[in-house]
Amino acid sequence: MKGKDWIMNTKRVVVKIGSSSLTDAHGQLDAEKLEDHVAAIARLASSGYQIVLVSSGAIAAGYSGLGYPARPVTIAGKQAAAAVGQVMLLNHYARAFHKYGITIAQLLLARQDFERREQMSHAYSALSELLKRSVIPIINENDSVSLEELTFGDNDMLSALVSGLIHADFLAILTDVNGLYDKNPNEYDDAIRYHYLDQLPDHLLNETSAASGSKVGTGGMKSKLCAARTALSLGVRTFIGTGKGTDKLVAIIKGEGDGTYIGSRELKPSLKVSKQWIALHSPVSGKIEIDDGAVQALMEKGKVYCPPACGKSRVIFMPEK
Repeated sequence: MKGKDWIMNTKRVVVKIGSSSLTDAHGQLDAEKLEDHVAAIARLASSGYQIVLVSSGAIAAGYSGLGYPARPVTIAGKQAAAAVGQVMLLNHYARAFHKYGITIAQLLLARQDFERREQMSHAYSALSELLKRSVIPIINENDSVSLEELTFGDNDMLSALVSGLIHADFLAILTDVNGLYDKNPNEYDDAIRYHYLDQLPDHLLNETSAASGSKVGTGGMKSKLCAARTALSLGVRTFIGTGKGTDKLVAIIKGEGDGTYIGSRELKPSLKVSKQWIALHSPVSGKIEIDDGAVQALMEKGKVYCPPACGKSRVIFMPEK
């Protein structure tokens, strides 16, 4: 696959920045690193791209101000640090983007915002309007009230779901590791990096350690691969890797990034928001059994068949709890 294949039709981009890419050796927010990312995003925006930023770092920004000597380990400590740090993090971003004349917005999302169809639709409408007006939305999990983020993967899956929600063309997951290897490069000198993968094979997910990752974030490489697989299912090509300097995102979009590209040109278009909700978020409250002919029609044509149209069907509805 050539780099130019990654430029085609790429206009809406989600950039995910993990805690490890925003913090110093002590796990505290590094303003210089943040400003480096902002410069790269501003450079990409000046080239006509619509960008949504999914940023971790609230806990890292807030824990020292609460008197913690190190990143808190208790849930209550993390929630308190996130509550303080989210304000500080956004202030850093606001000052940095102001230098480039860019207006930002903040959205704090939780799992239930995707599970509730109406809220998911409202999130889509808000993001679409912001992008239309050249605003860069900055999204984070609502850490202070959401337990799931603290073990969910440092916003990796959130970035994949957001990329599908806004029908993005590309998801760039920035981390401190320069891509995906066939084995741990820290342990094996002969480890080989994957530059391009059309799909994400099961064996790579199975062989990747869930714990592999940084000490300051909650995500490892496995959570990033799971996020990439979700993004692919939503029609969004994905990059996992690193980079430095103002032109790093431009280089990534051109296929010249320091990392791994996942997804082919033949990816199916992004699902409609309503179908995303059905496929990934809607709670299961019953089951429908259909015959082989209906299965084939659903797989090939995407048509929804009513039970009476299916030769052998059985519908069971479970009462809500």
